[in-house]
Amino acid sequence: QTGKAFDEDFISGLSQTMVIEFRPEAKVNRVFVDGVEVTDAIRSTEVTAIVSKVAAIGAVREAMVDQQRRMGESGGVLMDGRDIGTVVFPNAQLKIFLTASVEERAMRRYKELVAKGEQVDLEQLQKDIASRDKQDSERAISPLRQAEDALLLDTSDMDINQVTEKIMQLVQERAQ
Repeated sequence: QTGKAFDEDFISGLSQTMVIEFRPEAKVNRVFVDGVEVTDAIRSTEVTAIVSKVAAIGAVREAMVDQQRRMGESGGVLMDGRDIGTVVFPNAQLKIFLTASVEERAMRRYKELVAKGEQVDLEQLQKDIASRDKQDSERAISPLRQAEDALLLDTSDMDINQVTEKIMQLVQERAQ
């Protein structure tokens, strides 16, 4: 947080200079921006409320694609995001388009935030998620869409272990 009002030029400039790093630690991938840990902050309701607006800025998209490609240039990477299979790594060996119902995604997010002690409204979370999906699907630059060669995996009725097992199965099938 900079304390500044939303300004596309400022955000564009910031995105061009920041360095994003992931540091695996036990069962968590810690996220750092310019050496400052932001693992929890990037999942806050304040950030998720504005992420689609920031992601629609062309210079930000370009900077994030460059950073993601840098992180994945040596291969052997598992990466998720709304344009990973269509824009960032269009030639990836395996693309999985993970989805779940808005209701299920809201419930998962609700449980995550409540566990952190945050006060959240489940109905509002559902509205926010549906709104973000709509914004991201309709944006002009790198819209949210399933790559033609991506496998669709609806996780609405799966827990995290089942999702992990299914992804590992798909990876092993592709490796053969």
